Amino acid sequence: MGEVLLSAKNLTKRFGGLAAVNDVSVDLWRNHIHAVIGPNGAGKSTLTNLLSGDLPPTSGTVTLGGHDITGWTPEKISGKGLGRSYQKTNIFLPFSVWENVRLASQSREPHTAHWLKRATNFASVNARAEQALELAGLQSRKHAIAGTISHGEQRQLEIAMTLATEPQVLLLDEPLAGMGVAEAERMVALLLAIKKNHGILLV
Repeated sequence: MGEVLLSAKNLTKRFGGLAAVNDVSVDLWRNHIHAVIGPNGAGKSTLTNLLSGDLPPTSGTVTLGGHDITGWTPEKISGKGLGRSYQKTNIFLPFSVWENVRLASQSREPHTAHWLKRATNFASVNARAEQALELAGLQSRKHAIAGTISHGEQRQLEIAMTLATEPQVLLLDEPLAGMGVAEAERMVALLLAIKKNHGILLV
């Protein structure tokens, strides 16, 4: 099938006596889209939180690109190549589409002192942002204010922001939620386009 980018082995997460995730193993492959399907309360979001570092597992391991990332912070995991979107959009509504993506790209800079400088000072920051906008199909909307674009475009923007951090693996939480038919079709086309060289998990 190709290269395994992210692997979880025997993941378990307990909250008191409740096992929200119980002995789950999963491999995410490059150039593939994977999906976790289940009713509300089945543990889908908890599993995603375990993979992204938002929650520590009770037991089990997670590896990303051959590195054991179990117990790492989300920021450190992101730096190793994992990007995540959330069920509720996580964008800066007063900022333009371009500014949102550029800020996400700027967060990829390795040094905090550099991160605090203006993103326009960095050719690499802008190049990553431009590429992410193009991949997400938002070049024509780059100067629009994020709070004024459609719900579907906001979901595209969140994916563009994720792509700007140069991830190998994308964890996308309900990327089609709240979309009409036309918007959903555009999102599916986007996911199919960006799966090349990425591993994608849909929840």
